[in-house]
Amino acid sequence: MRIEQKNSVKNNIGRLVFVGISLIIQITWFVLLFARLGNYSGEIAMVSSVLALGVVLKIYGRHMNAAFKMPWIILILAFPPLGLTLYFLMGQSLVTRRIQRHYNHTFKEWEGKLVQDKRIMENLEKENLYIANQSRYIYRSGNFPVYQNTDVVYYSEAVFALQDQIEELKKAKSFIFMEYHAIEDTRAFGNIKKILVQKVKQGVEVRIIYDEVGSVGFIDKGFIKRMEAEGIRCRVFNPLVPFVNVFMNNRDHRKITVIDGRVGFTGGYNLADEYFNYTSPYGHWKDSGIKLSGDAVRSQTVLFLEMWNAIGKTDEDSKKYFPACNFVSREEGFVQPYGDTPLDEEYLGENVYLNMIKNAKRTIYFMTPYLIIDDEMIRELGLAAKRGIDVRIITPGIPDKKIIYKVTRSYYAGLAREGVRIFEYTPGFLHAKECICDGEAATVGTINMDYRSLYLHFENGVYLYKVRAVHEIKKDFDETLSKSREVTATYKEGRTAVLRGSQYVLRLFSPLL
Repeated sequence: MRIEQKNSVKNNIGRLVFVGISLIIQITWFVLLFARLGNYSGEIAMVSSVLALGVVLKIYGRHMNAAFKMPWIILILAFPPLGLTLYFLMGQSLVTRRIQRHYNHTFKEWEGKLVQDKRIMENLEKENLYIANQSRYIYRSGNFPVYQNTDVVYYSEAVFALQDQIEELKKAKSFIFMEYHAIEDTRAFGNIKKILVQKVKQGVEVRIIYDEVGSVGFIDKGFIKRMEAEGIRCRVFNPLVPFVNVFMNNRDHRKITVIDGRVGFTGGYNLADEYFNYTSPYGHWKDSGIKLSGDAVRSQTVLFLEMWNAIGKTDEDSKKYFPACNFVSREEGFVQPYGDTPLDEEYLGENVYLNMIKNAKRTIYFMTPYLIIDDEMIRELGLAAKRGIDVRIITPGIPDKKIIYKVTRSYYAGLAREGVRIFEYTPGFLHAKECICDGEAATVGTINMDYRSLYLHFENGVYLYKVRAVHEIKKDFDETLSKSREVTATYKEGRTAVLRGSQYVLRLFSPLL
């Protein structure tokens, strides 16, 4: 299981080690149990084989991406004890299904809070039918409307977003909602925490959600007590409980701040020092973010409250979190925040990317820290390049995780042969997650081009059309490109048999990393 890279200063490394050791013990116990039962008698060995075959058939028949099926099928058939153990712990289990029903029920309760304004959709259809079809898909599949009356500010560096976010937090009068995959209780969050404490004293309601795995190396067990002592309410998504919690594979990877329902922030950055280059373990950390002001913030408010109440329902009357909006925007463009969940069979985050690739007329550009994609995404990128579309992808020049970096690079050769141009950001680690199509539509958010973001995590993004921020995103892409080296030609050339073999093995099991 891949974990967001931690700072060199570990606040809670002992707990992380304990969880890791506990998981290894748990897996080892099950593997030995299967192995000993199999050696005990021919009948038990036969039952184990039938069980393995039954599980494989179940996996084969599931409505899921084929790239996920193959690793499980091969692992179970090749190494039944280990494969079955990992599947029962990290695959579909009774515990996971129970949690899934609970979360889906909670999310359904909030669907009525978001209704599409038909006039806005009609305006969009008149502007651009292709863009309107994308927005219609997002609404029908995820229940996230497209808005107007919303201004957007784009930040080419996370530190600029943080500075503006702090200033907006100071203006809060009613409530502050913050949901982040990782929070580090040091400099960056420390500056925010001072304001949150002041706001609580002024009567502002402050809530924080953080992911247990994302933050396990950043904050200690006393974090929640310290926050609640200051009047800040905290909830942890999917706490790690060794030997008990098997819902570890699905994490909250979202990054959202909502202030009074009038201003919202999102992007690739977490609230940890390395995202703002206060520390630099991987060279320059390139990240980005956006601020929304106006009607579209309503969807971000719902995303937060869905998760808050899925963890533990408390909000029976939520009217105060959706105040009447007296905001009048300077722009007339279209803004559509959306979220993605692993608890349904709709891969909304990936499909937004796929639709953008399919509808591109001239250019389609991506920034992503990880490139671990399925056959459908590879095919669409290749087809776009063959149609004459300028397809470019920027990935990091310095990795934060070496194994994942090797897997990312294993995809270069196939894409390069199809005409996709690949670049690596030479100053350091690129963590931004963006796609821009034809210089007129873009999406910015938390969704990496990898299996975990596209299929396993709770994610969020914002689809943009005809707002000034799209031009700023294109400008930032060009500037980032100027600091990157093109590696397309290098990876078009042949690879050694050993390199190809090692890459195939890594790619086969990349969904399990």
